[in-house]
Amino acid sequence: MKKSHNFWLRAWYGESRWTYWLLPLSWLFLIISNIRKFFLIHFSQKKLSIPVIVVGNISVGGTGKTPLIIELVKYLQAQGNKPGVVSRGYGGDSVQYPFLLNGQSKASECGDEPLLIYRDTQCAVCVSPNRVEAAKCLVEAGCTHILSDDGLQHYRLGREMEIAVVDGHRLFGNQKLLPVGPLREPIKRLKSVDLIVINSPAKKGLLSGFDYVYSMNIQPLSWRNLLSQEIVSLKNISFKSQVHAVAGIGNPERFFKTLDGLSLHYYAHHFSDHYKFSQNDFDSYQDETVVMTEKDAVKCSEFAKKNWYSLIVGAQLSDTFWKAFQQKLDSLKENENY
Repeated sequence: MKKSHNFWLRAWYGESRWTYWLLPLSWLFLIISNIRKFFLIHFSQKKLSIPVIVVGNISVGGTGKTPLIIELVKYLQAQGNKPGVVSRGYGGDSVQYPFLLNGQSKASECGDEPLLIYRDTQCAVCVSPNRVEAAKCLVEAGCTHILSDDGLQHYRLGREMEIAVVDGHRLFGNQKLLPVGPLREPIKRLKSVDLIVINSPAKKGLLSGFDYVYSMNIQPLSWRNLLSQEIVSLKNISFKSQVHAVAGIGNPERFFKTLDGLSLHYYAHHFSDHYKFSQNDFDSYQDETVVMTEKDAVKCSEFAKKNWYSLIVGAQLSDTFWKAFQQKLDSLKENENY
């Protein structure tokens, strides 16, 4: 069990200055990444026969991409489209790739985020270290649009739209490139994306010079019992034993702050992002009330107890965002004849 934040994340998003000794490596990272980007875009990028929409970020750590992707999938489905999602499938280990998820898929095969997206939307989800091959699999499956879960820096996969997600609490930490800071690309990279979504609340000022910036709020909706799958209203539940809150996500503090907003008293248990849970991790409190994110729940359902719950959340976006997104979709039809 890991009860502390990731060592590097604490340094990048805190007040640490020792990482500045790594500046030469940061400069080298910038040179190599720029060369790689140029080569992939001009000599190796693959364009598909259907639109590809990349939802990613420029920083390390959780920003809220998965809830946004789920909402984008549902929006496209409501219009009669058949969207599909490609993912690296981090944390999963399939016997073969590309791996197309089905009703019997496990997080150990495909990763937690792809499985969560599949269960919540029932759209086609394909995982592979080779995103191009995964995308081609979705084209063959009859998808009309492809959403790439992460992959803003995976330039081999061509894309018609880029949506960058920014954590409104942490923003860009010390604003330095890896390994000095959390940035995969410079902040100016956001000027080239189509839409910027800030997982609110956001600090003002840093993004004031960017166009197409929209806020997203992640709201708690209800509880789901891991064992029975029963949905319980936030107001219609009273935990009768000590509550243990488990988080194995990129930014666990966001989950704990959500619980604080629900006036829930709990013991916090931090795990690393994409942590592979086992029953042994809960030995000391498995018979008490356990609450967790849905992303963690997909990895714990096989050994869940009757008083374990996941918090169902939903991403709320403004009408102005959906109008801008629709305008981008319409422009794809006009310019590319999709």
